[in-house]
Amino acid sequence: MILKLKWYWLEETNVCWFMEMLLLGACAPFVYDPNAVQVSVALAFLSGYRVTLGYHRLLTHRGFKVPKLLEYFFAYCGAHALQRDPIVWVSTHKLHHKHADTLMDPNAPTKGVWLSYIGWFLYSDYVATKVSSVNIQDENANVMELEAQGFYRFLHDTYFWHPTALATLLYLYGGFSYLAWGMGMRITVLHLVTYIQNYVNHTSGERAWNTPDTSTNNWWVSMLSLGEGWHNNHHAFPKSARHGLEWWQFDLTWELIKFLMVVGLVKDVKVPTEVEKKRMASFGSNQK
Repeated sequence: MILKLKWYWLEETNVCWFMEMLLLGACAPFVYDPNAVQVSVALAFLSGYRVTLGYHRLLTHRGFKVPKLLEYFFAYCGAHALQRDPIVWVSTHKLHHKHADTLMDPNAPTKGVWLSYIGWFLYSDYVATKVSSVNIQDENANVMELEAQGFYRFLHDTYFWHPTALATLLYLYGGFSYLAWGMGMRITVLHLVTYIQNYVNHTSGERAWNTPDTSTNNWWVSMLSLGEGWHNNHHAFPKSARHGLEWWQFDLTWELIKFLMVVGLVKDVKVPTEVEKKRMASFGSNQK
């Protein structure tokens, strides 16, 4: 499949932002400041959790319910991971599940790093071009529930202003070291973890469930990605809020969801039933 991609102001802005974050990340070790590192780590967990918990398990798969204001808070913090706004991210991930490991999968590892791992958020019409069932006008038709809400339309239309505001605040508060660590290094690491997860969890690991794709479970990727590395579990039971289904499969995002359940902020949590597990079980675990 040959992808003919047109460049618009959105793509140009995306590329500029991405390159700036890489350059800032490269500068970070030369302006080391322990306070800036602490701020970077705190922001990394805040934005990273909000992608895994907010963008992924809540908005995409509806694995649980939270009060609307808390949902918006999760989504807003997730936007600061610089992996696009909720409308684009959720739409793309739904297409990944629909077309997993095919030529129409926007995250398939078969197309290389540039297009499969970076193209989906750098090019606004990349997914529409690759997935022939949609076009640039209705590429987000699978997220009408988000487009119906003013908050998500606002975040979609003003996306770049929000990380710009955060970057400005970091610079005004702590200078260049805070900017380099709080934006550059943080964004670089978050994207690197995403790319590792996309590749490793479709190329190596264990398969506990007989899914029609190449998804695998990988413990060390789960440690890096707050529990998202139990990818075969996730593809077997997409709506499950819990990805680490065994007691030994550590899932930090699930631990946060459990805490929110205890304090009464999460309800209607979905996990696979025994009947569903029996239906999906493979004949033994296949090591790749």
